[in-house]
Amino acid sequence: MHKFNPEHASRLLSEERRKILPPEEILKSCGLEEGMTMVDVGCGNGYFTIPASKIVGDKGKIYAVDIQEEMINQLKLNDLPENVIPILAKSEYKFPIEDKISDFTFLAFVTHENENIEMFLNEIKRITKDSGRIVILEWKKQHEEMGPPYEERISQDELISVLEEVGLSIIEYADVNQSHYKIVGVKK
Repeated sequence: MHKFNPEHASRLLSEERRKILPPEEILKSCGLEEGMTMVDVGCGNGYFTIPASKIVGDKGKIYAVDIQEEMINQLKLNDLPENVIPILAKSEYKFPIEDKISDFTFLAFVTHENENIEMFLNEIKRITKDSGRIVILEWKKQHEEMGPPYEERISQDELISVLEEVGLSIIEYADVNQSHYKIVGVKK
């Protein structure tokens, strides 16, 4: 599976993307609230991290995790609020974060990049508190010019099945727009 190329990181911050994926609106609609601790897995250059830091406020905390050093470096170029902690992970299957730290674990367009999705999701479960939310945004399994190749995409039904297999309860799933869907699960 290929990973997002950091050379294209400027695309992540485009105005066009903000129109089809408004970060504040998506995060709030999925349950992010003031005072929460969020882990943004695959944070990239901060597209969701920075808005999330404003939503959770001074009493909340955002752990911004990525396995690509270039993306963590780009995130650090922002004037990061004190409640954002950038973390470089050596593997998508083991994050340098303690168990059950996250109220709201957020995975935007990274699940399909993992060869072993079950192993990845078990690590997500480890860092998420009991009854914590796990929110996944993904590309619909369809042919289109933008995004990953069709073969690398995972359908919503397929992903729901895997989430249930690893022991998550699905509380919501829906289309976000023509290209993306979301799934909100809760750790049992």
